[in-house]
Amino acid sequence: MFDTSLKNNGFIRQNKSAMVAFIKLTDILIIIFLFFIFLSSSDYVVEGRKILILFLGILVFEFFATTNNLYDTPRGVSFLFVIKNIATAWLSTIFAVIMVIGFSSIVEDNQKNQVLFWLLLTPFIIVGWHLIIRLALNFARGIGKNVRRVAIIGATTLGLDLENILVKQTWMGFSFIGYFDDRTPSNFNRTVSKNVVGNIEELIKKAKNNELDFIFITLPIESEERIMPILDELSDTSVVVYFVPNLFVFNLLGAKVENFNGLPVVSIFGTPHNDIDGFSKRIFDIILSTVILSAISIPMLIIALGVKLSSPGPAIFVQRRYGFRGEEISVWKFRTMGVCEDGLIVNQASQNDPRITKFGQFLRRTSLDELPQFINVLQGRMSIIGPRPHAVAHNEHYRRQIRGYMLRHIVKPGITGLAQIRGFRGETDTLEKMEDRIRCDLEYIHTWSIWLDSEIFLVTIFKGFLNKNAY
Repeated sequence: MFDTSLKNNGFIRQNKSAMVAFIKLTDILIIIFLFFIFLSSSDYVVEGRKILILFLGILVFEFFATTNNLYDTPRGVSFLFVIKNIATAWLSTIFAVIMVIGFSSIVEDNQKNQVLFWLLLTPFIIVGWHLIIRLALNFARGIGKNVRRVAIIGATTLGLDLENILVKQTWMGFSFIGYFDDRTPSNFNRTVSKNVVGNIEELIKKAKNNELDFIFITLPIESEERIMPILDELSDTSVVVYFVPNLFVFNLLGAKVENFNGLPVVSIFGTPHNDIDGFSKRIFDIILSTVILSAISIPMLIIALGVKLSSPGPAIFVQRRYGFRGEEISVWKFRTMGVCEDGLIVNQASQNDPRITKFGQFLRRTSLDELPQFINVLQGRMSIIGPRPHAVAHNEHYRRQIRGYMLRHIVKPGITGLAQIRGFRGETDTLEKMEDRIRCDLEYIHTWSIWLDSEIFLVTIFKGFLNKNAY
């Protein structure tokens, strides 16, 4: 079933640096070519000042693409990783170019459309080029080229999970040789009996004979005494060795491997919005909230006037809520009640709540009361997409009853989120309803991407504002 006769076809690996340089150069040429195509089509000369825009675009894109490992993508990473990195790098480019154009006269008004077309089309062409590269690699692997021979040390459940990935995801270009294990099938730690092709001594012999490219160790994490002698033997080979710890016993959230001055550590509960990802999300928030506030400024003034005329009190209700890392923030909403509660006890709004004004009821059902929170987004207190912030009193109540409740605060709270588009809005009169909401919040953090934010935003626009549970 498994091909053990593959010869080491490492042409691509041996010429990796040249290939990376070629792909980088091609990306730059695509950016330059499209820039001249669009700006030359406007019948204006592409002169020195406009070349500065081009250089800025290239520098920003290459900086973020390189920092985010676009050109050093591991073999086992899907193409979505490439798309995400290109999108992140180009969003940063768009932000930088728009800022320069907005605060300078480098580009004339009648040429700004051409620059906009350049900014919008270029990332699709770059993604298309990288897709061609990926398809070419997949084709090469399909005919037996650029394939890596892989063995697993440890016939464990974790090893079986890894085998399923290696075998089913053929685009990775792995040829699975089999398991190597000294333990007998009766050993309670050995859970896989099929495809055990040899013991550790035989594996080391194959490694020294250059019959293997990658070795994955899936032995239990506490088996240090067994693992160290194996590593000592494998250090006398040129095989790439990976240790796969069984971290799934933990409730991983935003987990990733980090380096502290040479010491590798794994974050168990970590925010996904660090470094480049955090920067791209902030750019997403700034651009989108600026556009939205520009469009809704007059409606907001009308709503504010309606609040003032419908009942005595301020138009804006400010409430203390937990923000990023559990710090208290002030969240703005249009006032929808005749009272402004923000004490140790805050009663959730319920159906036919006498505290809600008639105009406030309309605002709550249409979610228009949330519009001032786009100002909170510009202030950096909130994000457009994220777990909805709860009143401080509610946080203190539920954190003692729901496991992992406070983990929702390792990202900024949002105006809308995954829980909201799935219908978990309004009053949480039972613990189960709040648990469902928290489960969605933690799923959002675990699976976050700019694309997920975009999906949630679009779903909110089309069906998220009106909700029968919002009262």
